Amino acid sequence: MTQHENDTAWPDHKPTALLVLADGTVLEGFGLGAEGHAVGEVCFNTAMTGYEEILTDPSYAGQLITFTFPHIGNVGTNEEDIETVNMAATPGARGVILRTAITDPSNYRATKHLDQWLKARGIIGLSGIDTRALTALIRSKGMPNAVIAHARNGEFDLHGLKEEAREWPGLEGMDLVPMVTSGQRFTWDETPWLWDKGFGRQDKPEFNVVAIDYGIKRNILRLLAGVGCKVTVVPATTSSEDILAMKPDGVFLSNGPGDPAATGKYAVPVIQDVIKSGTPTFGICLGHQMLGLAVGAKTRKMHQGHHGANHPVKDETTGKVEITSMNHGFAVDENTLPKGATQTHISLFDGSNCGIQLDGRPVFSVQYHPEASPGPRDSHYLFQRFADLMRQKKSA
Repeated sequence: MTQHENDTAWPDHKPTALLVLADGTVLEGFGLGAEGHAVGEVCFNTAMTGYEEILTDPSYAGQLITFTFPHIGNVGTNEEDIETVNMAATPGARGVILRTAITDPSNYRATKHLDQWLKARGIIGLSGIDTRALTALIRSKGMPNAVIAHARNGEFDLHGLKEEAREWPGLEGMDLVPMVTSGQRFTWDETPWLWDKGFGRQDKPEFNVVAIDYGIKRNILRLLAGVGCKVTVVPATTSSEDILAMKPDGVFLSNGPGDPAATGKYAVPVIQDVIKSGTPTFGICLGHQMLGLAVGAKTRKMHQGHHGANHPVKDETTGKVEITSMNHGFAVDENTLPKGATQTHISLFDGSNCGIQLDGRPVFSVQYHPEASPGPRDSHYLFQRFADLMRQKKSA
């Protein structure tokens, strides 16, 4: 039977989703998740697990994620693995790009198909393109600005999409923290998930920690609670006077999206005051970058960034190598670190800075995500290092 004899003989492969790059390149695929269009920076993530955690990480605000692993969605989604603190909010990736269509979930913890979950969270998805070729393009030319669009009828305003992709200014110079930070102060006592038990509660805290929320993840808060902290989370614009008035044993500087130099305009003076107070301080990701700015270093936009769960990092204070989870498109320029700020960790992929420590002060930070959920867990020791600094300060 030919197509001419029966118009229903062949499936309709009309594209229902597009990825339109700023240079005018158009990649056609098949839509999933929410309909509509969104603009952002395209990055690639090499993680083989944890797609729900990645898609709800507020650090990915303003980005479109290409997963290099082809089978995304196989274990479905659930309400426990969301990293956004506000369960009602939807900060995180603006779009997701997959190699293959999503199969039905096969996992005892699954409560919803990834496609349904994406629709509910307003995340636009595209499948059926050569993600290896897109990854190679990013490695060669850097992370492009682009528009991802999904329409079930396959009808698009291609000229308008190209114009939107071309005119979007990009993440450099962009402060995205107001999109993801908490609107008000709140406390946290939930501890990490344990097999067959679920999450616990910290009912006998040893430390009072203030966490500045630039886009904080739930598992960071759980691990802080797990080492004995009662955590009070405060909005990104909270003043140093208000933070220090809470008499914290330690201050935590969270991860977050966007350009650290832009957010640093209001965050750096606060961090400088916290450092001067002598309060033990621990920073992650954006918090690390802004700590670098606070001590006089500079940050730079990276060519392709670091996104994945298999990044080797060397701890130069111990000589050990840990496999880490990363998500950043900016980095502290190690060549600009001032005297008194020691580089403690480096990436074994490209030698970029991944950690600093202030000489003679209880202050340190790392570029990667030691709280990584679902893993790797090599870097959990850093939360204990923070607890040890607070314990020493209290007993001094």
